[in-house]
Amino acid sequence: MALTRSFKETVKARAAQDPVFRVALLEEALEAFVNADLETGKVLLRDYVNATLGFEELGARLHKSPKSLMRMLSTEGNPRANNLFAVVSHLKEREGLRFDITLHGRQPQAKGLNTQVDL
Repeated sequence: MALTRSFKETVKARAAQDPVFRVALLEEALEAFVNADLETGKVLLRDYVNATLGFEELGARLHKSPKSLMRMLSTEGNPRANNLFAVVSHLKEREGLRFDITLHGRQPQAKGLNTQVDL
């Protein structure tokens, strides 16, 4: 039986209707990056961009070439940290979000060390 919609169209339709789904895509991408899974993070971030503002608008907002952004988030892409964080920063601001990283597990106690990081 043939599918009536492509995966990309399905994700885009769901993201348009469900802000919780949109935020979850972005959150999962960031979690993948923090856990050193660059490939999964790029795929999820690319899905988020395709489902929301698109690469043309993202490129215009960041003053970057849309094709360069697409390459950056492709499976072969090797984004520089400053470019990747610029994309993430714009997307989280667009959603009105602030992400916190909380360490779990056994943590050594150090005087004056704050183990929470705001993104």
